[in-house]
Amino acid sequence: MASLTVENYAKTIYQLTASQDGRPASTGQIATTLGVSPGTVTSMLKTLDAARLATHRPYEGVALTRAGRMLALRVIRRHRLIELFLMRTLDMTWDEVHDEAEHLEHAVSDLLVERIDVFLGRPEVDPHGDPIPPADAHTLGDGEDPPPRSLADCGSGTGFRLARVLDQSPEFLRYLTECGLALGTVGEVERNPDGAGLMRVRVAGGSLSLALEAAGKLAVAEA
Repeated sequence: MASLTVENYAKTIYQLTASQDGRPASTGQIATTLGVSPGTVTSMLKTLDAARLATHRPYEGVALTRAGRMLALRVIRRHRLIELFLMRTLDMTWDEVHDEAEHLEHAVSDLLVERIDVFLGRPEVDPHGDPIPPADAHTLGDGEDPPPRSLADCGSGTGFRLARVLDQSPEFLRYLTECGLALGTVGEVERNPDGAGLMRVRVAGGSLSLALEAAGKLAVAEA
């Protein structure tokens, strides 16, 4: 079984490369994301390379092997299922579950994760709309690509359903909660733009003004 550190590195490299169209992650990016020194990253990358979990080329960056991607996606699967489990069974809010899942994702077995998946009805997305990988995944395909449309790009009269939240910081999620916006919320754009960097949308609770910067962090589907 991989160590906590190896799992964290694999997950971080996967998420970085997925966010930049598959381009290798740099040592600096990994160091910044994990909050460690570049020297520490370089040492760990040698370990990952020796374990055939990643390939590291100086000045080019690091990419995961198939085995490395499968490890990263097992960790991501655990994390996202745990988030959903905590929300559904313990009534935790979507701004509370991330930190708890960060700790638990390294402590639960694959057997327990499979039982959680079955208990939840094999959900496809986590509380923030991120896709939950299947147990044997080595890629998330289009699920990890940037969403094709943000709420900020929707014109007046467009019906929408909130499908995914890209900024999952607790502060932003609490802001969405205060606005009455949760995953699956259905609404309609009344005016975009509405002046002063705002847009106007109508949801079940009434009309509200939403900052365009915030709307750009919301992926929507047509409704």
